[in-house]
Amino acid sequence: MSLIYKFPLKMHVGAACKSIVNTKDTVKRGQCIAIPEGLGAKIHSSVNGIVKEVTGEYILIQADELQSKEYIKIEQCNSIKDICFEAGIVGAGGAGFPTHVKLSAEIPGGTIIANCVECEPVLYHNISLIEQSPELVIKGIKYAMEAVKAENGIIAVKEKNKNAIISLKNALEGYEDITIKELPDIYPMGEERTIIHEIFGKWLEPSQLPLEANCVVLNTETLANIVRAVDEGKPVIDKDITVGGKLANGNKQNVFFQVPIGTPVKEMIAKCEGIDGEYGEVLIGGPYTGVAGDMDNDSVTKTSGGIIVTIPFPRYEDKVALLVCACGANENRLRYIAEKMGSEVVSVLPCKNLEHIKGSNKCKTPGTCPGQAGVVLQFKKAGAKRLIISNCSDCSNTVMNSAPGLGLGVYHHTDHVFRTVDHELTRRL
Repeated sequence: MSLIYKFPLKMHVGAACKSIVNTKDTVKRGQCIAIPEGLGAKIHSSVNGIVKEVTGEYILIQADELQSKEYIKIEQCNSIKDICFEAGIVGAGGAGFPTHVKLSAEIPGGTIIANCVECEPVLYHNISLIEQSPELVIKGIKYAMEAVKAENGIIAVKEKNKNAIISLKNALEGYEDITIKELPDIYPMGEERTIIHEIFGKWLEPSQLPLEANCVVLNTETLANIVRAVDEGKPVIDKDITVGGKLANGNKQNVFFQVPIGTPVKEMIAKCEGIDGEYGEVLIGGPYTGVAGDMDNDSVTKTSGGIIVTIPFPRYEDKVALLVCACGANENRLRYIAEKMGSEVVSVLPCKNLEHIKGSNKCKTPGTCPGQAGVVLQFKKAGAKRLIISNCSDCSNTVMNSAPGLGLGVYHHTDHVFRTVDHELTRRL
């Protein structure tokens, strides 16, 4: 039986797109099916098939039994920026900011930073791409440099990824305007302002964009998508993704390259032989910033990073406090975890470094914490017996320096995920 592919009309920063197809229309792989109204990015069908349903939130397409790798190419354009718009390219590793907007700037003498950090533990598809096809990243950097008139490129990658670094160094022979910056293995080293701080030695304000540092930051897969669009006329119809966790084929990482966007999450789990017994949740994204998904209704999108099936949540039927951090889970996510644990929430406080910027939580200095002893004391006074935290590596370290001494247990919101895959828990650096 053919699959139903689901295309959310909002896979990007900005407003939802407007469908330009109707129920019962026949569509081809690569055909544009939705256009932005304001800030956004075009959406293209990843399959040949028939439109089954159109709503204000998504388009459903019933795929033909027989599919082809061929696709309708985007219209020819005069600039790389316009090519990115036609191809519907967005940031593939984060919130999905439209790439054509980033490439609308001009930064003579500036820098293109390739964010190849793949900061979230468990996820591995970006590093796998670099190991196997480093030329896609390098060529993407050159195209981006051309678009914004940048002078040089820097590839930011964690120093632990030795094979990726070797692959990049070999591919960079003969390039004098692109260098590699090796970064420490802490979370959230992949956050844009953290990378900029590591490279240039200065912190941008939470409200500032990378342009303030005369640079543009682009994710690994985003750079590869630029190359595919420029060289092959390919729109964003496929996505690289990591599937892992409590799976029948083991808790190893399963990397899938170029999965058709719209593919049901349950189909990706089936590719790993299904779920191994009882589980806690299906996490969409990485351990730190992922959210609980619906295996029956969610699909692969332009920004999907991972699908992680976790072990069941532990039970803790007592009073807990929630420490909300801009680098990890928001309050809703922490409350969800508390509910799953059977806990009573008695206090909620933000990390002292958190600022609210245009409706989003931002950290003043992501990855560098001024200390959390004050909020831990407030939680103790509120009657909490345990803290549920969502902090970065350094913030978690400061919590662990104070909470146990006050008799407070600590549960990091990634604990059940990391225990699933036998990863070291976020505790002390």
